[in-house]
Amino acid sequence: MHNSDVENTDPAGAFQGATSVSGAGPGGRPPAFDGLAAAVLDDRGTVVGWTSTAQDLTGFCADEVHGRPVQELVADLPHDPRRAAQVPATGRVRLRHQCGDAIDVTFRTTRVSGSADFLVLAAPTPHVADHRHGAALLRALSAQSRITIALHDTDLTTVQTNAMPDTPDGRPIQPGARLGDVLCAEDAESIEAVLRQVLETGVPVMHRSQRVSWRHHPARRHALSLSAFRLEDALGRPAGVAALYIDDTERLRARRHLDLAHAVAERVGGSLDVVRTAHDLADVLVPAFGDLAAVDLAEAVFDGDEPAERLGGGDLHLRNAALAPATAVWPPGIQRGNLVPSLCDHPLLRRFQHGETVVYGRDDFITLIGDPQQAEQLLPHDTHAVMVAPLHARGLTLGAIVVWRTGPSEPFTEDEAELMKQIASRGALGIDNARRYTREHRAAMALQRRLLPPATTDTPAAETAGVYLPTGRGAGTSGDWYDAIPLPSLRLALVAGDVIGHGIPASATMGRLRAAIQTLADLEPEPDELLTRLADLVQRLAAEAPSGDHDVMGATCLYAVYDPVTRRCAMASAGHPSPVLVRPDGSAEAVGILPGPPLAVCGMPYETTTIDVEPGSVLVLYTDGLVQQATHDVCDGLQRLTRALATSCHPDRALEETGRTLIDNLVDEAPRDDATLLLARTRAVPVEDTARWRIPADPAAVSDARGWAIRQLTAWGLDDLVLPTELIVSELVTNAIRYGRPPAELRLIRHQVLVCEVTDSNTAQPRLRRARTTDEGGRGLFLVAQLAERWGCRHGQNHKTIWSEQPIARAH
Repeated sequence: MHNSDVENTDPAGAFQGATSVSGAGPGGRPPAFDGLAAAVLDDRGTVVGWTSTAQDLTGFCADEVHGRPVQELVADLPHDPRRAAQVPATGRVRLRHQCGDAIDVTFRTTRVSGSADFLVLAAPTPHVADHRHGAALLRALSAQSRITIALHDTDLTTVQTNAMPDTPDGRPIQPGARLGDVLCAEDAESIEAVLRQVLETGVPVMHRSQRVSWRHHPARRHALSLSAFRLEDALGRPAGVAALYIDDTERLRARRHLDLAHAVAERVGGSLDVVRTAHDLADVLVPAFGDLAAVDLAEAVFDGDEPAERLGGGDLHLRNAALAPATAVWPPGIQRGNLVPSLCDHPLLRRFQHGETVVYGRDDFITLIGDPQQAEQLLPHDTHAVMVAPLHARGLTLGAIVVWRTGPSEPFTEDEAELMKQIASRGALGIDNARRYTREHRAAMALQRRLLPPATTDTPAAETAGVYLPTGRGAGTSGDWYDAIPLPSLRLALVAGDVIGHGIPASATMGRLRAAIQTLADLEPEPDELLTRLADLVQRLAAEAPSGDHDVMGATCLYAVYDPVTRRCAMASAGHPSPVLVRPDGSAEAVGILPGPPLAVCGMPYETTTIDVEPGSVLVLYTDGLVQQATHDVCDGLQRLTRALATSCHPDRALEETGRTLIDNLVDEAPRDDATLLLARTRAVPVEDTARWRIPADPAAVSDARGWAIRQLTAWGLDDLVLPTELIVSELVTNAIRYGRPPAELRLIRHQVLVCEVTDSNTAQPRLRRARTTDEGGRGLFLVAQLAERWGCRHGQNHKTIWSEQPIARAH
């Protein structure tokens, strides 16, 4: 062979450590040898030594090549005795194979020490290239700081690795070591089980997440991504396992921080309850950020008020609002609702009060408390690190987040302190929103309850009981109301209404409407007329409202008037649900009325519906929050209400108890709207306590009316009221004959008061005036006003009634 006949390459690296052969042999078959082919040449290039691996490579045995020039084994090269002794140091040639094919090999020669002979080492060129590239890849991977490579033999002993455990001396792991010599026993067993499975099955493992700790530092956990595959020799036999470990600790830590920040944004702030928000904040931190967590809030925050600014040590007026996990064994000093103890004036406390997140250990905490024994009562078991972050929003320190790490967990890092600062900022915003809502909600609730009438009333017409349940959602009160208004002649007005909107504006509107209804009720119009006037008022209120609130100004209302004398109830609805009537026999049904438009709509008429009501019946008025729940619509809710009333509304059961039971059974735990319920159990004036007399259209009837009234009062035993009643009857009957139109009627009603009514068919409004000295008349109503406790006039369709009341109790 001659230098010009071979390709000079540098295969030195490829020959080092080669353990297998790749490449195709004759006929495409893999070469049947497992090592380097070796031959010995003398100084003339003659073969004087031949190994079995050379025979495996070429197919020629030692006897066939011994004594022959090596040049004869090179394919495509003419025989030239002058070149036989010229053997280059390295190169690449094509060798003849016994079967007639040629094999591309890379070789290297070296002189045998103390001899003129040469040792030739050869391997198939593809095999050499594979090993050269593999070695380069191995060196590149070994140089990566985040990638650890470990080659293990069949008993999982480490053969080669670039691992550098986090030890004080920083020495690399030596060949011959096992995983248990480096990792904690449990982690070593877990990884060896994976490697053993790869070795036995040949199925590689890719990107398996593994948490490990070094034996000398078990508290510090590392996150690894493990990939492993089996090593095989040329015959496909298992030769070991190669494992690649990628340190995912930082990436996973960043991912956990991102997930935690996302969880805080998603879970914290969804509730407008201060304590619920504190619980959500504590729960999201465990175990993602620490082993234990607590949220302490300023006492003023629980009531919706702003906390006072405090600097330095002493009582911070903080109270625990949430602990996580709630099932943990907490020390005696840390319990739900406990006050945070007084703290010493310490630099850590000052930093916290100025808005910084602080991290400290047990010794610092003992210094803060000032009493070692008390400090032990306030530290969870096995605590080694504490992080405290202020809940700071709008210049106010609302409280603090406290996170403990216990046992073998890692200490807090600077980037975790920065993350906690962001979490505390978002948590403080959620708590401040809840605090401000609490303040507004309390104000709206106080206003709403002060605007509502007493829960129970007792009148001659009925006994009533009202129940009001505010919404459980964040919207606050919704302006629902009820009312029971005593009217003249022993009658009773029942009202239920619902204002559009929420919060204080809705409560204020409700108060104005309730006052307007009470004023209009004193004028005693028919229900449809009262709602018409009320709709006009709502239109004026809408016109006065800010431009953005015009469309949300409105209300629904049901107005009913029950007369215990006639035992009839007249009612009209402005877009409000129909009432339910429960009869004395326990049957219940919704009253069929034709509702008109809501009060915000003008120009549409309202219609009065009149029904007969037996004494002892219960008339039920309500708002839609009672019948419209998340799981059913209004129609289903009305049916549920009707069935519940038939079951629970008994004559011997207090109305207030029945109302509470209905609210508990029909309203969701967190209702979407206010729920209002008014129950009225009707009464009747006995027939013997009323008397009627038809007034003839004759001036002489005045004297007859006086006589009839005197005889009726005497029969009732009201002799003391005879004189004033005689004068009242005289004046009212005189006016009815002189100014009214027939037919006319005089009616007396005896109850707690004596009612005197004169009805005629003239709808003109009577007027009280002061008569001059020379006037012969004009003193009638003035005289009535002086004799009666109160008097008035109400209008019906085609008639009017002038009435007066005198207290019977005052006559005895």
